Amino acid sequence: MKLERLTIIRPNMGAYRSLDSMAPLAVGILAARTPEDIEVTFYDERVEAVPDDDLPDLLALTVETFTARRAYAIAEKYREAGIAVVMGGYHPTFLPHEALRHADAVILGDAEGVWERLLDDFRQGRLQRIYAGGNERLLDDMITDRKIFRGRKYTSIEPVQYSRGCRFHCEFCSINAFYHGVVRHRSIESMSNEFEQLDLSKLVFFVDDNLFGSPAELERLLDFLKPLKIRWCCQISLDIARHPRIIDRLAALGCVLVTIGFESLSPANLAEMNKAWNLGSVLYREVVRQFHDRGIAVYGTFVFGYDEDRVDSIYRTLDFAMKARLEIANFNMLTPTPGTAIYRRLEQEHRLLIPEWWLHPDYRYGDPIFLPKQMSPEELSASCYDAKKKFYSWKSIFNRLFASPGPFDLFRTGMIAMANVISRKEIMHKQRRVLG
Repeated sequence: MKLERLTIIRPNMGAYRSLDSMAPLAVGILAARTPEDIEVTFYDERVEAVPDDDLPDLLALTVETFTARRAYAIAEKYREAGIAVVMGGYHPTFLPHEALRHADAVILGDAEGVWERLLDDFRQGRLQRIYAGGNERLLDDMITDRKIFRGRKYTSIEPVQYSRGCRFHCEFCSINAFYHGVVRHRSIESMSNEFEQLDLSKLVFFVDDNLFGSPAELERLLDFLKPLKIRWCCQISLDIARHPRIIDRLAALGCVLVTIGFESLSPANLAEMNKAWNLGSVLYREVVRQFHDRGIAVYGTFVFGYDEDRVDSIYRTLDFAMKARLEIANFNMLTPTPGTAIYRRLEQEHRLLIPEWWLHPDYRYGDPIFLPKQMSPEELSASCYDAKKKFYSWKSIFNRLFASPGPFDLFRTGMIAMANVISRKEIMHKQRRVLG
């Protein structure tokens, strides 16, 4: 079959433009592994519209649970025009049979290796329904075509990836369900080739689910970063606090912000999450202080709805975030997604209010999805939203910005100010939005 034109679409969650979008590395990886004789067109609905007259030979969609409804609508439109559709990403990996109702083929797991075979099969007229990419392939040949992102209004952040997977098994997290506990790291040679493509005047963001895969691997990355003199941020697990010497190196080598999943102040909740290794609430402020003393900002994330949570738990956590002077925070209502252990548990306990919430036409972003034990679903939803609004009130932003501990840094202060303003707008923008 003819394959001269390929369109890749990154669907948006709803009918609005996002202010905090970064370039999607998965799309760049697909573009880089596509033969040069195929013209690749990319549309990112978060920042642009998909034209009505797009007529490629093949459409590829990268799909998340929150974008599944929109992805299926896009797919059906292309299929009505006789265009074959392939889907990949977390959601099709967890629910391939659902995705295959709207696609001609799905890729399970990572696309490297099978993407090339899928394109060849399509040309030969033997496209398979399922392609198993797995998660065991080495990352040494990982390449990203960043030219495909040009001309789009993304944030002034350069995303890059050093590793995939996470060594922890948190009940609510889809990362472990996708990678099954396998953690892979790229070679330094591969990282060096990638960094030659980056604009190092921008803030570099390591999108790794947990940059602290092991002390040895993190030290290896830090050795690579030492001569580059860049500013960067990352997601990192809280047990890094047991390695103050490594935190010293993070600060010395340009780390300006870390995202940490505190999740809960309740030891019982942490145990239920399979996150008992996380530190208890008494020590959380000390952990934050370790980073602040070194000039590193902290983005703390929390999740509510576990069995020990009450309405007052949410506001106690908000109080902690304020007093600890977290620069950024997210107060997330527990959202069970397919493929995760928490989804299966709540389903078995008959506590899911909307089992296929991602497809339900009446679901709105922020609506409760399950029955918590210590409060009503409506109380859970309203309290989480209220905590976000209070944390990102203008008064709170001002107080946290100008009373931030640690040495003053103009770049860091400007970065935090912009992040708070964008977060405030995005929170107001998304709440109660219809998916798709």
